Amino acid sequence: MNMRTFFVGLGVLCSSLLARAQVSAAEAAPAYRVGLASACITPEQSLWLAGYTSRRQPSQGVLDDLYARAMATEGAGGRRALLLCVDLCSLRTPTVSEVCRQIAERTGLKREQVLVSLSHTHSGPAVDLADAGFYPMSPDDRKKLDAYTEKVKRHLVDLAETALGDLKPAELSFGQGTATFFENRRRLDDEGRWTGMGPNPHNHTDRDVPVLRVNSPGGGTRAVVFGAACHNVTLGGNSYKISADYAGFARMHVEAQLPGVQAMFVTGCGADANPNPRSTADQEEWTRRHGESLGTEVLEVLSRPMQLVTGPLSTHFAFVDLSLQEVASREELEQRRRGPEAYQAGLMLAALDRGEKLPTTFAAPIAVWQFGDCLTLVGLPEETVSEYVPLLRRALGPEGLWTAGYCNDVSGYLPTVKILGEGGYECRGLFGPDLGFFAPQAEKDLVEAVCRLAEQAGRKPE
Repeated sequence: MNMRTFFVGLGVLCSSLLARAQVSAAEAAPAYRVGLASACITPEQSLWLAGYTSRRQPSQGVLDDLYARAMATEGAGGRRALLLCVDLCSLRTPTVSEVCRQIAERTGLKREQVLVSLSHTHSGPAVDLADAGFYPMSPDDRKKLDAYTEKVKRHLVDLAETALGDLKPAELSFGQGTATFFENRRRLDDEGRWTGMGPNPHNHTDRDVPVLRVNSPGGGTRAVVFGAACHNVTLGGNSYKISADYAGFARMHVEAQLPGVQAMFVTGCGADANPNPRSTADQEEWTRRHGESLGTEVLEVLSRPMQLVTGPLSTHFAFVDLSLQEVASREELEQRRRGPEAYQAGLMLAALDRGEKLPTTFAAPIAVWQFGDCLTLVGLPEETVSEYVPLLRRALGPEGLWTAGYCNDVSGYLPTVKILGEGGYECRGLFGPDLGFFAPQAEKDLVEAVCRLAEQAGRKPE
């Protein structure tokens, strides 16, 4: 080999090594940037609490603080998404749309880039429920609640801007655990008909605990996003203390073990599941225990190898018309006033008395976020029952699928065909001022809409 050939070969080898190094560096480079923000939203004065219509006075004291937290994520292509987790029982489309409009003005984010998740605590202020007629609020109480609502809206817009201004390189990883502190709450007779509310270990529950970890490249954990498909109701209607319930104590447990980490809770499809036990004489202690049980499981997931999340970020969103039941007659509504659907039937009768036409569909906001080929986050609205999780797994495939309820709008219960056949509490429909009971067709409407959005977002069929 002459010297010229040697140096040419050496040059080729060096170029090859350099190219491989560049590829390795590109592969090792963080695929995402993540920004975080948090604000305490515990009211400074006594307010009416949401969730239990048996309450007859405003809040008395604080068990633990309420929070609104934000995580902004930017993919390699520059696509951004904002997750807002809020310790409230209910937010409705008009309020969420107004928040998103202000976020768009401040940050440029479009509606499909924002996902609002509610912890659905029944021990937080009754935001967006004053007009539902559940609580005997005085005019002064309503003014206080209205002022608090406006303050929360400002917090959410500020959090969006702060989180987007905090974007830093990040590595994401995903894993799943199993929750054990709750049971299905629908008791059935021998013929499969609903008989009341209480623990039913034989009925379906979604026990997955999805966990998303946000790490600094080569460094420690910055944030943990996790969920559970259970009503946030360890505290019963006889409790008047403000609290984020088990979700808040789970966050605190994770943050106590991982100092400096921001923990965020995303409620799953838990409309038909309750903590067990709950509403006991020592319910405050059980709230802590349930929270620590969930937090311990999250930490266990973090201690194991997790799947690295890579690939482009895509967000899709649509208002989907879900079918409502056609009411045959006033007599039918009068009959429904004798069961768990009494409140909604009364609202519908009042609408007929005013000469109004009852709606046939409800515009439900549905979101799908896709992280490469690794993870699909489906954000379903309303109090979504657990059976929507296996329904979507069959439709989309089970791998890398995170299905959340209580997103973007909570205006009523969203049952499946099976639960509508059983009857009972979760068939109550919309709370009001929205009117109607969901029809069996709504299940098909929802599943088909999620599949369309998932395809648009880039989820590959399995």
